[in-house]
Amino acid sequence: MDDKHMQIGEVAARTELSLRTIRHYEETGLVIPSARSQGGFRLYTETDVARLIVIRRMKPLGFTLEQMRDLLDATDRLDSGSELAAGEREDLLERVHGFQEAAQLRVADLRTQLARAEEFAAALGERLASAHPGQSASMTPVAGP
Repeated sequence: MDDKHMQIGEVAARTELSLRTIRHYEETGLVIPSARSQGGFRLYTETDVARLIVIRRMKPLGFTLEQMRDLLDATDRLDSGSELAAGEREDLLERVHGFQEAAQLRVADLRTQLARAEEFAAALGERLASAHPGQSASMTPVAGP
């Protein structure tokens, strides 16, 4: 990967994560800046950005920080290029496969929740339309919460 270093602001823009979130992930050990500038600023590489994107993708699926750490550890070891003990590669691949299955199940759950939310929003729209015939839903007054 490219050795170009980026400061935290650029990384935040590229990953769509806040500075605070990136610092939190650093504090918890999920991502460690690859270097520091002479002034002490955090410096990140493309590899660090890719790692943060994995974390960002896991978060809405409900994975815990520990689960994120476990997956990142497995993928780091698989990608390291170093010799793995007998059976270790298979164990790591099995761990990654377990995360893939968990992600697929969580995506299915989210699709179900989204379908229910869309049904609810449509039902509310129909309710408003029937209460105020001839008026578009966007023009229909809605009572407060």
